[in-house]
Amino acid sequence: MVFVKPYTKQIVITVFIGILKFGIPLLLPLILKYVIDDIINTSLSDTEKLKRLLYVIGGAFFIFVVLRPPIEYYRQYFAQWTGNKILYDIRDRLFAHLQKLSLRYYSNTKAGEIISRVINDVEQTKAFVMTGLMNIWLDMITILIALLIMFWMNWILALISIVMFPFYGIAIKVFYARLRKLTRNRSQALAEVQGHLHERVQGMNVIKSFAIEDVEQERFAKRNHNFLNRALDHTAWNAKTFAIVNTMTDVAPLLVIGVGAYLVIVGNITEIGTIVAFFGYMERLYGPLRRLVNSSTTLTQAIASMDRVFEFMDEGYDIEDRADAKPLNKVEGHVHFRDVTFYYDGEEYPALSHINLDVQPGETVAFVGMSGGGKSTLVSLIPRFFDVSDGGIILDGHDIREFEVRSLRDKIGMVLQDTILFSDSVKNNIKMGRPDATDDEVIEAAKAANAHGFIMELSKGYDTQVGERGVKLSGGQKQRISIARVFLKNPPLLVLDEATSALDLESEHLIQEALDQLARDRTTFIIAHRLSTITHADRIVVIERGQITEIGNHQELMARQGSYYNLFQVQQLEE
Repeated sequence: MVFVKPYTKQIVITVFIGILKFGIPLLLPLILKYVIDDIINTSLSDTEKLKRLLYVIGGAFFIFVVLRPPIEYYRQYFAQWTGNKILYDIRDRLFAHLQKLSLRYYSNTKAGEIISRVINDVEQTKAFVMTGLMNIWLDMITILIALLIMFWMNWILALISIVMFPFYGIAIKVFYARLRKLTRNRSQALAEVQGHLHERVQGMNVIKSFAIEDVEQERFAKRNHNFLNRALDHTAWNAKTFAIVNTMTDVAPLLVIGVGAYLVIVGNITEIGTIVAFFGYMERLYGPLRRLVNSSTTLTQAIASMDRVFEFMDEGYDIEDRADAKPLNKVEGHVHFRDVTFYYDGEEYPALSHINLDVQPGETVAFVGMSGGGKSTLVSLIPRFFDVSDGGIILDGHDIREFEVRSLRDKIGMVLQDTILFSDSVKNNIKMGRPDATDDEVIEAAKAANAHGFIMELSKGYDTQVGERGVKLSGGQKQRISIARVFLKNPPLLVLDEATSALDLESEHLIQEALDQLARDRTTFIIAHRLSTITHADRIVVIERGQITEIGNHQELMARQGSYYNLFQVQQLEE
């Protein structure tokens, strides 16, 4: 396992310390045998017996009181340290993986299910490290040492002790294959509960505004009940496994007691201490064996969770750099859509069909049309959130797929309708545009975005926490912070996707003023809801049903009296 290999040394040390930890208690039955057979049941004088007893107990106290505590401490410490480090590495790799997955994946997968895999399933994999790589080996070594001592003491009783071993193997093979499947089903049901809960927590204002708490309670109960059924199926099978395995565990000591007593009666064993010690080793033998059975259950559950984790890790990337991809260092801003066609997964008809558009450096192009026509899809192809199905997007004479994805996106600034702010300070949200920016640069960007005034009126100014998704700010305030990010980034290409829709007039005026300044001397693509905000664009492109139907400036399109004219007239009447 790739995540375990870096910690092989620590695991070996932990196992070695564990052998000492589990080996020390194996001395107790031998001490008991010695005390009974070599001290109590002898013809020695009382003084000699007490002297021997003192030496034995003194040595035992030194081993158990002085030596064992630090061994126990370091065994626990190294085991937990290694397990937590491996979990850290797995989660770190998963987050890197999450950032490489395309938006196509996120549009088809609930956030709560992803979180469940990163948190719940990864936590379960810790059991694989602790149990599979450490405890199982320690228990097996303990069993081996106990058997060697038992065969040394009495080979007949030792054979009786292991007569049930084959049945253990059969039970594990029969029961644990199904247990693994049941564990996967339970984990998936839990992920569905978490996904549903995550969505409802985010949309709690909708639930309350429509007063549908009872309906949502029923919907949650349905998923919760599904998880309950999966958990009970898992529990029932697990309980059945333990019932059968523990019954076999109890049979072996009874056989040893019966055969041992018979051997004493017929005179084959004369030392009572041997029988007492042997029975003590039965617990040392079957205690680890019970733990092995428990470990098998834990390990089965851990492996089922690991299956889900690695299934997630194997999720392919839609957008990847070519082997010969080069960094994009300088952008003039000439963008050419060359016969671009795009299909969404599983869709029979294209979202975009044969789009041809040549945009010159510094030009502002606005896309308009009815919702669902393909405007947002088209601009999402520029930063390669999706790749074209056919044709190509040419930037300064090169297909954008020739460039490293991150370097391409670094040259594009985006202001979207749905502004996402993180639960952090205003300053840190703006600095997402350029994390190494100075405070003065952040303030200048905020001033350019008409945001500095309201930020200074907040309780802690730029250090004010905005809450999850910026809940403490108004829509216009959040939008101006997102514009400040782009000012700070200062990209040569700009994409504005309905950046002023659904805002009050004052906010729209301030934001439009900031956007006009932001678009100056940059190649800019605008998706507009209100056509009155893009009359200044160099060209306006009408997109209907995935195709370009009209191109021209405002005056030209109004004179043509086509689709754009009709849309503009309708909006003027509405206003």
